[in-house]
Amino acid sequence: MQEYVVDLHVHSHFSRATSKNCDLEGLYRWGKLKGINIIGTGDFTHPEWFAEIRSKLVPAEPGLMQLKPDIAAEIDQSLPPSVRGNIIRFIPTVEIATIYKKGDLVRKLHQLVIMPNFEAVSELNARLEKIGTLKPMAVRFWD
Repeated sequence: MQEYVVDLHVHSHFSRATSKNCDLEGLYRWGKLKGINIIGTGDFTHPEWFAEIRSKLVPAEPGLMQLKPDIAAEIDQSLPPSVRGNIIRFIPTVEIATIYKKGDLVRKLHQLVIMPNFEAVSELNARLEKIGTLKPMAVRFWD
């Protein structure tokens, strides 16, 4: 049986209080250094981040994606030889907060949503946009 080290609860550099290095290149670099095999993209409902994801990831195995080979090769050159062979795959993820009131109490639920491909992400984003806003509201504090 194959074992994987997976980190699915990730946020992008568009989220509040995250590093400007929480881009795909940074996730790839640190994934290799930490021995993580599969990394969630996080925040795929953010339009700018989803565009960035689409421009830098390509399909790998079914349900998984990889950084474009030219981008990965450039990063690999800066890494120690001992981790260059580690395979990193990405999977589209997002954390969705559901906030509601029950009685006099406010309830907050956070769901981690995992999607198999860009088409499924686009479809979900379109459905979510009908009931809420996906327009960026967060401010990047490091700009």
